[in-house]
Amino acid sequence: MARLCIHHETLYAYERPVRFAPHRLLVRPRDSHAIRIVEASLTLPPGKTRWQYDALGNSICWFEPTNESTSLSIVSDLVIERFPAPLAPMRIRRPQTATPIVYETSDRHVVAPFMEPLTDDPEGELLDWVRSRIGRPDEPVLDFVRRLNTSIRDDFVYQRRHVGPPQDPAETVRCGSGTCRDFAWLMVESLRRLGYAARFVTGYLYSPRTEIRGAGATHAWCEVFLPDYGWTEFDPTNALVESADLIPVAVTRTTEEAAPVTGGIFGNAGRSTLTVHVDVRSLESLPAAA
Repeated sequence: MARLCIHHETLYAYERPVRFAPHRLLVRPRDSHAIRIVEASLTLPPGKTRWQYDALGNSICWFEPTNESTSLSIVSDLVIERFPAPLAPMRIRRPQTATPIVYETSDRHVVAPFMEPLTDDPEGELLDWVRSRIGRPDEPVLDFVRRLNTSIRDDFVYQRRHVGPPQDPAETVRCGSGTCRDFAWLMVESLRRLGYAARFVTGYLYSPRTEIRGAGATHAWCEVFLPDYGWTEFDPTNALVESADLIPVAVTRTTEEAAPVTGGIFGNAGRSTLTVHVDVRSLESLPAAA
């Protein structure tokens, strides 16, 4: 078990005072068998808040500031306990555990929305890249997804990009580089083209080792639904699989739904800046909560 402290600060600054539309905040992990929230606080300017779960069970805070201002500061502080869940080897040998993947009917009805690709590939660049990664027909699905996860880490150049949506997967293949959200979306859309159920995950990354890429900001990775394993985490930025270093906040079908903060302003703001700071530290020296 790892005990971690997470500090996530988002600051919008404007040249002139503005009014604010409701903002959607996606910063709180959900308690589960893998994560226990010990402490949680959200520091906000004066305003109205309302909490809800979305259709996928993500914890959403709707916040509407009541005053005009030249800035908007949103600070989330968490203490969590993260329980590792390494993949245990399985001896099961059934058709569903080898490629091409086959889901049982009861599972397929549930995961079907995550099997449909959402991006275009007019020149076939993404499809050509995916086909080049396919192995032997009877390769176990877990082995194939592990191999694809590692391939993205090894074959693409990691570059930080703090703002903007993920690139189209075809663009990531074309340019051979990207940030964590580009690699996660590439893996999601690649697997969907092969009939896998895959979803986009956003959260935080604990980086006790210097070779870990993507620390110091929000992080993104991929979850794949595998027979006999269920939803399984793969981080193609670092080739991690079901790692306790990954701290999921939300799972989504599209990348747009995964933004930590979304909202709008009213008025002429002039120039504006966005500053984001994320810090994840170990608190294992402290006694565990009873």
